[in-house]
Amino acid sequence: MEIKGDKIIKEPLVAPDLVLADVNRDVCRPLESFPSRKWYICLAIALSALSVGAMMVTGLIGKGIGVTGLNQPVGWGAFDITNFVFWIGIGHAGTLISAILYLFRQKWRTAINRSAEAMTIFAVMTAGIFPLLHVGRQWYAFWLFPYPNQRLLWVNFRSPLLWDVFAVSTYFTISLLFWYTGLVPDLASVRDRCKNRVRKFIYTVLSMGWRGSARHWNHYEMAYLLLAALSTPLVLSVHSIVSFDFAVSILPGWHTTIFPPYFVAGAIFSGFAMVVTLLIIAREVFNLKKYISLYHLENMTKIMLLTGMMVGYAYLMELFIAWYSGSPNERFIFLNRLSGPFAWAYWIMMSCNVLVPQVFWVKKWRRSVPVMFVCSLLINIGMWFERFTIIVTSLHRDFLPSSWDSYFPTRYDWGITLGSFGFFFTFFLIFCRVLPTIAMFEVKSIMKIGRKESGAEMYAGVVARTD
Repeated sequence: MEIKGDKIIKEPLVAPDLVLADVNRDVCRPLESFPSRKWYICLAIALSALSVGAMMVTGLIGKGIGVTGLNQPVGWGAFDITNFVFWIGIGHAGTLISAILYLFRQKWRTAINRSAEAMTIFAVMTAGIFPLLHVGRQWYAFWLFPYPNQRLLWVNFRSPLLWDVFAVSTYFTISLLFWYTGLVPDLASVRDRCKNRVRKFIYTVLSMGWRGSARHWNHYEMAYLLLAALSTPLVLSVHSIVSFDFAVSILPGWHTTIFPPYFVAGAIFSGFAMVVTLLIIAREVFNLKKYISLYHLENMTKIMLLTGMMVGYAYLMELFIAWYSGSPNERFIFLNRLSGPFAWAYWIMMSCNVLVPQVFWVKKWRRSVPVMFVCSLLINIGMWFERFTIIVTSLHRDFLPSSWDSYFPTRYDWGITLGSFGFFFTFFLIFCRVLPTIAMFEVKSIMKIGRKESGAEMYAGVVARTD
């Protein structure tokens, strides 16, 4: 949006030279053609990282959890729980973009919601790997789930760790239904374009008999609105419950009431940074610049700037509360974060999460794709180090100086972390090749062609531009 004189000029959400047939052709092109060289390069990098992670996981299962850097007192998670909290946070932006912006009828979400929803699904899948690895005996992981059994073993329902199981599984289920419901009309469009019998059969099954009738659209609108309403509280609840894993303990650095809103703001912050990263890659690899415009990316950088300031405020309040509390243990923990053995991680966190987003105050940088891409990567690096700082610096020096120890991650820790990124990006790249990355019917609903041309002119334009 620009102001020139007394007039407010709105930037178009979709390139104005497009007609309805262009949307189907451009979005379906990656599904109907051979992959490009850029896609193969990205997939090769992702599979390489995934292969490294798979080898490290195989070694960990075969040799035991002791091959990682866990020790006493850093025995709770370290890299495993750091990655779990990081990936759960990444999954928040998808629901926020799709559900909350849909309820507020924000039209700029239409070109980016599909990729954001897919990111949520794959991020939660990635996060679920790490608790299973951390238990040590993965073949007994089914003992962790609350279901009737003959072993007379029940989980502790008062533990926030069990709340995580319910919250994350509910979040994943609702997000998956929300994502798939939005896909159905577009899957029918892909089905109608298919010429290969096998592909047509697959998309026919996935589209669930969609014909685009008034009755189908009525049921779709009701279901989509209901799922959006159910998804909205989950944005606040899931990461709040994850924060309770830390906040209900008595450990200095964790036992604080600021954690729930602090974790939610950080999750949205890191999630939007990952969405920006993925959308920049998608618009370059699949030539979607006419649909994922600078206006969409700029709006997300504004949200990153806002949530970045909220996260920075939380960091400062943590320091203030530690000083104001008068507790020597709290003061020591935060002084240890500032100047102790892991101060480098703390200052990486502060630099990436507080200083880097400030470049978005400048409109020129806010609309520069290279600047956006670099900043989004730095923000995700900073958010990963935030989780690392919270976990390790609070554990490695506890109440008893006699039990203090340092923490040194091994190649297994680094390899599994790298593999998690490979796992996530592999699924996302495959998604871009087999499913529409943009909600075609939603993009068509905001195109100006439907309001400025008569029905006959629009039909003639569609026929003329259809391949």
